[in-house]
Amino acid sequence: MGLIIAQILTGLANASALFMVASGLSLIFGVTRIVNFAHGSLYMLGAFVGYSLMQVLPGMIGFWASILLAGVIVGLIGVIVELLVLRPVYRAPELFQLVATFGVILVIQDLALLIWGAEDVLGPRAPGLKGIIRIMGEPVPKYDLALIAITPFIALALWYLITRTRVGILVRAATQDREMVSALGVNQAWLFTGVFFLGSALAGLGGAIQLPKGGADLLMDFNILASIFVVVVVGGMGSLPGAYLAAVLISVLNVFGVAYMPESTLVLMFVVMAVVLIIRPYGMFGREEIAGEHGQVGEPERPIKPAGSRVRLLVALFVGVLALVPFFGSSFSMVLITDIVIFCLFAASLHFLLGIGGLVSFGHAAFFGCGAYVSALLITYTETPMELALMLAPLGAGMAAIIIGWICVRLTGVYFAMLTMAFAQLLWSLVFQWGEFTGGDDGLVDIWPAEWLSGTMAYYYLTLIIGIGGILVLRHASHAPFGYCLRASRDSSRQAEAMGIDTKRTKWVAFSFAGAMAGVSGGLFVFSKGSIFPSELEIARSFDALIVVFLGGVKTLSGGVVGGASLESIKDFITRYEYWRLALGLMIIGIVILAPEGIVGSLRRASENIGLSKKPRGEA
Repeated sequence: MGLIIAQILTGLANASALFMVASGLSLIFGVTRIVNFAHGSLYMLGAFVGYSLMQVLPGMIGFWASILLAGVIVGLIGVIVELLVLRPVYRAPELFQLVATFGVILVIQDLALLIWGAEDVLGPRAPGLKGIIRIMGEPVPKYDLALIAITPFIALALWYLITRTRVGILVRAATQDREMVSALGVNQAWLFTGVFFLGSALAGLGGAIQLPKGGADLLMDFNILASIFVVVVVGGMGSLPGAYLAAVLISVLNVFGVAYMPESTLVLMFVVMAVVLIIRPYGMFGREEIAGEHGQVGEPERPIKPAGSRVRLLVALFVGVLALVPFFGSSFSMVLITDIVIFCLFAASLHFLLGIGGLVSFGHAAFFGCGAYVSALLITYTETPMELALMLAPLGAGMAAIIIGWICVRLTGVYFAMLTMAFAQLLWSLVFQWGEFTGGDDGLVDIWPAEWLSGTMAYYYLTLIIGIGGILVLRHASHAPFGYCLRASRDSSRQAEAMGIDTKRTKWVAFSFAGAMAGVSGGLFVFSKGSIFPSELEIARSFDALIVVFLGGVKTLSGGVVGGASLESIKDFITRYEYWRLALGLMIIGIVILAPEGIVGSLRRASENIGLSKKPRGEA
């Protein structure tokens, strides 16, 4: 009994920092409707800033003052981010804001590396709270008990601020109806800034207060990012009581999982999130989303039409140039183009789901990895011919997408995106932990093409044919009757239902089709590299695809392809430098603010403007 009580207390202590960070994210989302992926970076900054302050402020008073000052400083950093990065894109669709915060992550990562270095730092022990207290014979750290005592006061202070003050009334009003708040004369911009300060300060406070338990390192941002999003989604986006209960639930279950089912710790919180969202699609205390409120990609100013003869001719010429690369290029250039074509097909499959279907998926890499593992497992255990294994890759990925999509398409917006991430994490965990079958972290190796494709040139042409062919299939599906049904479901689900379109089935088919096409790229990938590892199923791979879709242009059919080719080429160059994340992050933020239509959209608009400027006066 004493052991169980000690584990519960450990879980409650762990929940304190998690609640502080998650409550800040919940506040920011509730008012601004921004899914702030940089929130984990603010948590990391809180830890580093708190550590630095503790070195110059000694004693018990200095320790707690450092934690409070760290929260204030990170809150001010959050204000800078809000003013310079997010305020210009408040009215942009959600994906644009998400990508902007991803750029902030990259910038903060390299700035932290530049200031504090690559070494982990160990947080100091809390003065006066060193040592343990035995409860029923079991040791419990004094600092854990202090955190358990502090957290309810913070939660109570937030409750009082939100429910009993004028600022809280405005925050709650903005959460429910931002347009009405604006009509009443409230300056929304500064309200958003104030909420962003409070949310960022809570993230910094959470990072600093956990220093005696965990220290600070450069991986803190990504390590906690999934946890805080799970907590916020399980509790209900924008609900502080929900965030508190979810933080306690996730933390306590994780402690018991470590003790009794260690293999479950990688996915336990995602299982909880999946179960909650299946039963309650908007979390425990969340509210139903307003149609089109978020999860959208924005409607194009004009309908997407098939390419004209000039564009088709240019594409044909470009493909012809690629076909001639083996005759005038190097082996390295063929390998690089092979990688780019594979990634472009993967990005195009996500673009079909996102741009045409309006479905923002955070777990699309699961199907890329699934296709790769299907081919690799068939080669490893059944000696299946490479040609057959490659053909079965999209079948395996498509089957996984059918099952996952059937559950996910019932949700919308952030909840849909998070549920796809949960299933992707489950698949990653299965591959990572089933080592005797999948190779685990060591992966599967010696997965090479058939003899007639063993040369770089032969496999280059195979990738070119299948990759470009897959992209053309996706484009054809976009212009087929099914593609128009999918667009109707994206733009107005109610009107589409009134016209007789089964919107959920349409989205389910689109989800499955996009997953199968991602499986094709995964099959090509494993034979090009000769190996596959669980990292190809990670969430970071899905975010890479989201970034390139945005960079190319969400509202254009070629956005995924152009974005994939551009980013892969840029990364091959900038990753040679130490602070390449800083450069890439600034580039992403710049494009979000200055060219939100992406590369293709901006070039198209520029050509239209040039064409209009050449017309005689009086001609429209």
